[in-house]
Amino acid sequence: MACLSMIGVARMGVRVGDINYGGHMGNDKALLAFHDARLAYLEALGFSEGDIGGAGIIMRDAYVLFHREVWRRDVLVVDVGIEDVRNSSFTMTYTVRRESDDEVVFTGRTVLVAFDYGSRRPVRVPEVFREKIGA
Repeated sequence: MACLSMIGVARMGVRVGDINYGGHMGNDKALLAFHDARLAYLEALGFSEGDIGGAGIIMRDAYVLFHREVWRRDVLVVDVGIEDVRNSSFTMTYTVRRESDDEVVFTGRTVLVAFDYGSRRPVRVPEVFREKIGA
């Protein structure tokens, strides 16, 4: 499925604390990269994780596919897109490239659910959010 909107939103350096015993970036750091990029994407549209136009979001699932090792001092650039907008959920896609050689190092997606934290229930993805992303 094609992305409704794909923008480059985050640039981050790999720090010593991101490196694991294998000498490369730890797999858990991929979700942190997604999180930083998701925040930047939402902020670029005038939203936050707590408010996408009347609802917050909560993660239902996450998937990462590793293509290349990532090293300390690499600078990563993350492109984010949205696809598969449903009644109460949507999928964000992430493509992470190494800035120095433009090589894709990992990709992934997260399924996010529009969520009312007051009632602790899923809600419809707000119309204002749908309009901003072109859904």
